[in-house]
Amino acid sequence: MITTKMMKQIWAVIESTQVSTLLQFDDAALVQLLLQKLEGKDGFDAQADCNLNNYIESKLPLIRDTAEGRLSFGQSNHP
Repeated sequence: MITTKMMKQIWAVIESTQVSTLLQFDDAALVQLLLQKLEGKDGFDAQADCNLNNYIESKLPLIRDTAEGRLSFGQSNHP
């Protein structure tokens, strides 16, 4: 089960990760990178890691769409 606190931590890590990283890594590498960054913030047990892994995998399209939006927003502000 993913708690509200875990979700907030996941999305904070995603928002702090460079857009190029979010867009260039393949799915497996991106999931592992995000999990590593999360574990550095707050250690989770094995069950939580499994749940986080599944959650991140299910949100990869949204994560990439969000990154593309950040990229587009940045380009429109810096002609």
